[in-house]
Amino acid sequence: MNQQDQSATVHPEEIRLNPDKDQLTVTFPDATYTLTAEMLRVTSPSAEVQGHSPSERVTVGGKRDVKITRIEPVGNYAVKLVFSDGHDTGIFSWSYLRKLGVERDEIWQQYLNELAEKGLSRDK
Repeated sequence: MNQQDQSATVHPEEIRLNPDKDQLTVTFPDATYTLTAEMLRVTSPSAEVQGHSPSERVTVGGKRDVKITRIEPVGNYAVKLVFSDGHDTGIFSWSYLRKLGVERDEIWQQYLNELAEKGLSRDK
């Protein structure tokens, strides 16, 4: 396992939801990432969003105003995020949260491109 793989499995020191419930800040020993509720919702690792293979992945639009209503620990490796639209099946592992933080700009741009290609909007 290389150093990047090892750091990806490190438990965050803190996970904090802002008062508006639209941003989650994840602090690892070496980095802090702020992720929007919208990004977390549309990139949820759930089968509902990701499908069971890359060809089944769904582009989810209309989530600009989604909030995170609850954060539930899952063992010592992840959290389950519950969203204001009722979505609650995504288990966000520490390594997935780190990936979203590290690759945030690229992932977000890919999402925006997919919305445009499919004629979808961030608004309802």
